[in-house]
Amino acid sequence: MENELKIGEYNHLRIIKEVPFGLYLDGYEDEILLPLQYVPETYEIDSSIDVFIYRDSEDRIIATTLKPYATIKQFAYLEVKSVTPLGVFLEWGLAKDLFVPFSQQYQKMVVGKFYLVYIYLDAQTDRIVASARIENFLPAFIEDEENRFAPGTKIEAVPFEYTDLGIKCLVDNCKIGMLFKNEIFTNVTLGQSTFVYIENLREDGRLDLRLEPVGRVRLDAQVEKVLQAIKDNKGVLYLHDKSPAEDIYDQLGMSKKDFKKAIGGLYKSKLIALHSDCVSLL
Repeated sequence: MENELKIGEYNHLRIIKEVPFGLYLDGYEDEILLPLQYVPETYEIDSSIDVFIYRDSEDRIIATTLKPYATIKQFAYLEVKSVTPLGVFLEWGLAKDLFVPFSQQYQKMVVGKFYLVYIYLDAQTDRIVASARIENFLPAFIEDEENRFAPGTKIEAVPFEYTDLGIKCLVDNCKIGMLFKNEIFTNVTLGQSTFVYIENLREDGRLDLRLEPVGRVRLDAQVEKVLQAIKDNKGVLYLHDKSPAEDIYDQLGMSKKDFKKAIGGLYKSKLIALHSDCVSLL
């Protein structure tokens, strides 16, 4: 409803009156305090102001002009600030930290580490809390899923967790995907949004991802990369199909498999010559 206070979200509220410890805002059913430290330098009574609404440490509804890192119904990659007998608290940009109950942790959360969480308003307590069980908050149905996540599609993702297989990602805020470690040839920063390419939509609904284009487009990019490296090295590149994978990665940032495909394509196009210890331009 339009004239209803939205806890955990931004609200556009009218300033009712000024008091020594802040401003009172029209919360429709009650007056909401904007504490003095958050009052802007200039304001007028009866004008409106954008504020974030949450509950303070004494469970009172309160307003702030500070901006949290995320609001309810959003995912965020946040740092654990403290651990208590009831759960953990995350730093999220406000004076009161964000609570994660133990029941909403899939593993023991550690102070100083970052975790991807979903922020929501608990229906029973009317408090803003977070959950690290993010798969419980992904949509069960996604319209036109097969086309939306077709192989080769470029899409936004947030890498958030290292696993034995690679790096787990939240894709487009609605799917879980995996960047496999044997296909990662560049630095990936957890919590930082990046673009990935879909390689496969699995039967379980998860996605296989790559950091580089899939298929023909990707191969063309690798061919161009190798060709440019040869040119930059005065027409000779001291790598060949028997070179160690580590040497290929160190020089070109690609897998041995991709390198062999690239030089095979260049050789067939009669652009390079293959030698026992190098490749060279024709």
